[in-house]
Amino acid sequence: MTMAQEEAIELFGEKQIRVVWDDVEEKYYFSVVDIVHVLTESVDSTAYWRKLKQRLKEEGNETVTNCHALKMTAADGKQRLTDVADTEHVLRIIQSIPSKKAEPFKQWLAQVGAEQTATDLSKERNPEGLAATAHVAKDGAEVARNARADIEQRLGHSVISDKKAIDYITPKEELPFEK
Repeated sequence: MTMAQEEAIELFGEKQIRVVWDDVEEKYYFSVVDIVHVLTESVDSTAYWRKLKQRLKEEGNETVTNCHALKMTAADGKQRLTDVADTEHVLRIIQSIPSKKAEPFKQWLAQVGAEQTATDLSKERNPEGLAATAHVAKDGAEVARNARADIEQRLGHSVISDKKAIDYITPKEELPFEK
């Protein structure tokens, strides 16, 4: 599998899940062994996955066929081949593992996907990043300033009150940030 990939570690509770974002496919690949560890709390999650994978193959389950091996950073800091699966196949693997954590894990999986979608939308709408946003904000402020000056000139008086917005809030004793 060739991909422009970006490896990261996501946290499910206090457990680490190694994740790779594939820019070409535009989807996440999750370390299956990490998921097995989170769901089973097995001392040897690699052996658990190996046995589960064997059982699924014997049953004719194609999920295992769709798991790819990618090099990911292991706990010892070395790059090692690790079985990974995309979100769809992770959900199928979860169904094969009896665990009370399955539902919370599915919710976490959806959240990770939603965060990536939000990031993608942000990049699409603002590909230049923060500098472009700052430029747009500066331009918007200038437009607002000019519009206000134009309105004040036509009305013949200021449209901005001398009172600050905080002065309209009563009573002041309830404001925790004022001393």
